[in-house]
Amino acid sequence: MAWPAALGLMLGLICLWMIVGLPVAFAFFLTNIAGSWIFLGGEVGIMSFVRGSMASISNFNLAPVPLFLVMGEILLRSGMAFRAIEAIDRLIRRVPGRLSVVAVTGGTVFSALSGSTIATTAMLGQSLLPDMLRRGYHPSMAMGPIMAIGGVDMLIPPSALTVLLATLASGVSRDKVSVTELLIAGTLPGLIMSALFICWIVLRCWMRPDLAPAEASPPPMSWWQRWRPFFVHVVPLSAIFVVVMGSMFAGLASPTDSAALGCLATVVLALLYRALSWTILLESLKNTAIVTTMIFFIIAASTTFAQILAFSGATDGALAELAKLEMTPLIAVLMMVGVLLVLGCFMDQVSMMLLTFPFFMPLANALQLDLVWLGVILLISLQIGLLTPPFGLLLFVMKGVAPPHITMRQVWAAALPYTVMVFAVLFLVIFVPSVATILTRTM
Repeated sequence: MAWPAALGLMLGLICLWMIVGLPVAFAFFLTNIAGSWIFLGGEVGIMSFVRGSMASISNFNLAPVPLFLVMGEILLRSGMAFRAIEAIDRLIRRVPGRLSVVAVTGGTVFSALSGSTIATTAMLGQSLLPDMLRRGYHPSMAMGPIMAIGGVDMLIPPSALTVLLATLASGVSRDKVSVTELLIAGTLPGLIMSALFICWIVLRCWMRPDLAPAEASPPPMSWWQRWRPFFVHVVPLSAIFVVVMGSMFAGLASPTDSAALGCLATVVLALLYRALSWTILLESLKNTAIVTTMIFFIIAASTTFAQILAFSGATDGALAELAKLEMTPLIAVLMMVGVLLVLGCFMDQVSMMLLTFPFFMPLANALQLDLVWLGVILLISLQIGLLTPPFGLLLFVMKGVAPPHITMRQVWAAALPYTVMVFAVLFLVIFVPSVATILTRTM
């Protein structure tokens, strides 16, 4: 079978199963079964599919995924995250759009402790959004910062999606993508985004005070009354970030080891705060197991999908056609970004990685691109997909926690200016690669 027909068959089957309504993982599995039978040789191909699927998830590098997720679950269910947000709220005073600034600052802190964008958005939406709307904040000024900082969770470690991206990219690339370097590389772009969000909020609310009405003067507090919650509920949590990132940055631990140390630190802190019970622990582990199972299904499907495409000749054929275009590295990167931005309007982040990485990573190898730099660019492009209609994941999370009178159109409008700022950081990383690589070079 010619490679265009093989490629059309594989992609067409995936689209067909998705249109029918099957979950992404099952759509890929059914397509892989058909592809294995056709291109790998009937029953022998099916056995090869099974062996490849098992081998893809028997990868020790995947261990940080559930560990990062359980850290965020314990912080959220134990209430430690909510107390940290309240402590930050007490510190930020007399700033235009104060609660929006609290959302970004608190979300940045929680991003450094949680591996889930959904958890960050849901937590901030539940804790801050009702109070902001009750105080007269415009819906765009109340919802926009929460969705925007939820997306930053993808970049600031620990991030389960970063580990997943590095694992999927390594599975279809000639060169391995370092999980440690990619986790560290996303930190600076994420912090730049947070700073841009705060500057926008302050400037916008200074120009339009009606977007965030001024609050009554807070009751007088002593220095200790104001700062005590910060030292009690925020500073100890920073130990989790120091343990996770410090051990990796110093070269003392692998991502798996540092994630295990982070879990241990989270449990110890929860016990010290007397915030951990058997019920909370079991619910955290249960939810982590559900999400991890889904992720592992997707990884198994992705690896086999890439192998079938390669065996059928579709990958080599497509790359040969791209080589005829004589693309420069910059044009190739911009093309990858463009594809992800278009797909981000209609698909979730994992589905986009599954479809595109079998083509993106061999092309990156051929052009000798820095895979850590490219990984950060792809992460930011995927982050934009979280905020773009009609199917941005965080848009639906926000609609789920918002009051019933908030329309989907208002949610989309709230995310728009922050999406523009994420675009600005994306182009900064593309044209100034050191923004993404300076920390890894220091390491």
